[in-house]
Amino acid sequence: MTSPADPPNAAGTSGKGLKLLAVTACPTGIAHTYMAAEKLAQAAESLGHRMKVETQGSIGAENVLSDNDVSDADGIIIAADKDVDRSRFVGKRVLVVGVAEGIRHPEQLIERVQSAPVHRGGGEGGGSGGGAAAATGGGKERSTTYKALMNGVSYMIPFVVVGGLLIAVALALGGDPSAKDGLAIPEGSFWKHVFDIGVIGFTLMIPILSGYIAYAIGDRPALVPGMIGGWIANTGELYGSEAGAGFIGAIVTGFLAGYIVLWIKKVKVPKFVQPIMPIIVIPIVATTSLGLFFIYVIGRPIAWIFEHLTSWLGGLTGSSAALLGIILGLMIAFDMGGPVNKTAFLFGAGLVSKNPEIMGMCAAAIPVPPLGQGIATLIRRKFFTEQERETGLAALFMGFFGITEGAIPFAAARPARVIPANMLGGAVAGAVAGLAAVQDNVPHGGPIVAVLGAVGGVPMFFVAIAIGTAATALTTVTLMALGKSSDGTKKAPAAASPLMPEPVPAGVGAGPGGGASELGTMGGAVATAVAAPVRTVAEPGTRAEPVADEPIAAEPIAAEDDGVAATAAADDAAAAPGEPLAGEHDVLSGHITAGTVAEQLAADTKDTAIRELAELLAESGKVADAEELVRAVFLREDQGTTGLGEEIAIPHAKTDAVTAPVVGFARSAEGIEWGSPDGTKARLLFMIAVPEATAGDEHLRILALLSRKLMDTGFRERLVDAGGKQEILRILGEVGA
Repeated sequence: MTSPADPPNAAGTSGKGLKLLAVTACPTGIAHTYMAAEKLAQAAESLGHRMKVETQGSIGAENVLSDNDVSDADGIIIAADKDVDRSRFVGKRVLVVGVAEGIRHPEQLIERVQSAPVHRGGGEGGGSGGGAAAATGGGKERSTTYKALMNGVSYMIPFVVVGGLLIAVALALGGDPSAKDGLAIPEGSFWKHVFDIGVIGFTLMIPILSGYIAYAIGDRPALVPGMIGGWIANTGELYGSEAGAGFIGAIVTGFLAGYIVLWIKKVKVPKFVQPIMPIIVIPIVATTSLGLFFIYVIGRPIAWIFEHLTSWLGGLTGSSAALLGIILGLMIAFDMGGPVNKTAFLFGAGLVSKNPEIMGMCAAAIPVPPLGQGIATLIRRKFFTEQERETGLAALFMGFFGITEGAIPFAAARPARVIPANMLGGAVAGAVAGLAAVQDNVPHGGPIVAVLGAVGGVPMFFVAIAIGTAATALTTVTLMALGKSSDGTKKAPAAASPLMPEPVPAGVGAGPGGGASELGTMGGAVATAVAAPVRTVAEPGTRAEPVADEPIAAEPIAAEDDGVAATAAADDAAAAPGEPLAGEHDVLSGHITAGTVAEQLAADTKDTAIRELAELLAESGKVADAEELVRAVFLREDQGTTGLGEEIAIPHAKTDAVTAPVVGFARSAEGIEWGSPDGTKARLLFMIAVPEATAGDEHLRILALLSRKLMDTGFRERLVDAGGKQEILRILGEVGA
């Protein structure tokens, strides 16, 4: 039980300083987590305060704060870019910022926490959204809206994939074209049961989306109202609509449920009621109020709108085929199974026996969103997370079988970019099909209906789908690239994987950069590589070129640097080509060797530096696929810069492109722009790559050790001034020592 916070005494008043606590956390790795921890601890010590820092990295929580720690604390700083449980800090002054602030302005945070508001708690779980009165600001923390939306999408994706694939398989192997029911599966058959299981998955995905959006905002008490609200949104019969509100309605109910719960948590109730608030009172009140609100306030207008929309479409049947195709295509692609989509589909299905051309327009537009998004994940892999790329493959399969909902995860995650792209592709496909008078004689869409012989004008049907799919895919990646550019992230070079500003696979670590095992000059000395049987030599400002195998030697260029050059030459010549330098097995457990150290990079941009570093790692013989390693590193960069500030960058990846953990190090005399939080250019660059199977603790342990040690100013200065590989390895041997 924590005691209420009193105004802390000034450090100089008591002579003992303050007792401060901190929690640091980063969602995509642990480098920032440990750097912020080290910076805060150093700042507290320099100001005469005592501080204990709990780190919440991928390894797990370390240096965990005890109840006694919290009880005695004068203030708590939370420097994190993910949710941190604040319930244990009730009654204490709490300051919440992004993790970058812990690295950039630790002294200011220590000053600010002394006047931060007292955390009052509120609600079970004590999540960050739980109505806590904690100070915030200064960091680049993702907004609550973004986090909540992505939380819902991540939980929804498995339901989309499982439900969609089961439906597709059942239709492919058990369906027969029918003018009345589309691809009909005989009742009581094996494939009908498979189909029904898939339908259950699809039915659940909307409540899951809504429920976990609500959960991210209001914690566990919001889960039930969020899920029930999503079910109501998707069940049009409850408010007199032929089609439910779909995933857009689920997003609305998710946010409504979350914020209704937050509002209820703020209501002061007697102490004897408090224990049942999160498990009885809050869920019941929130569920009832949200459900009735949706049915009577939101649902009725939805039913009215779509009833009149159907009548309006009926009045267009005699108009231009291209215009009608555009309108139907826009509607089909807008909400992918939602009310707008259903209105267009039911309109076409109702006329299938009288005017099959209208259903033909719908059938061409139906597969475009999932096919387009699936293609986008293939042509610009670095723009998407690993989970999204896997979902993209499933979306391609679902698109073939006419399951528009396969694109919902992409639209829910990036509605402003994906929905317009889907609508453009759908409109194009519908217009082409309308102009070509494509006919669909069953109420279903996608290439499968043509394969089963239900389409008239098959060639133009496929042309319409292909053009629409291309329009959606290209528009999606273009809008994503523009969005990333506006966020300050540079687009990937043409040679890189075409998906993100800087190609990067999700959850990846170090990847191959580019460039041979090259050593430029630093301090005027000629650099040499130790990757036998070939050595490389680089003049200042030039790229090193391979030279025939011969004894490695270095000559001074500038007289004032003769001593440095001689030392470097002696150090690097101490080992025969291809053999480890003395003591290098002790450096980061042998993961970094002379072959993976470069005194000077030739690269002057982030893209080329990553490729050069990757080639450097390849010298170790542990890289099976250099290009895949590059993609993995780029994907990690897209999740958030690995520029840590203090002129440091640690690009990293976990990928099976490497066969064993490997670390590379290089320096840049001029520095490379890396998007670091403090604005400094990266002069000290480490690349870490670890196989998926062993990525866990080893990958993170290396990052943690480096991150902490690199906060030592003297250590960084020694690395910058080191005269040769042997000296660099000797200094790096201090890591973890």
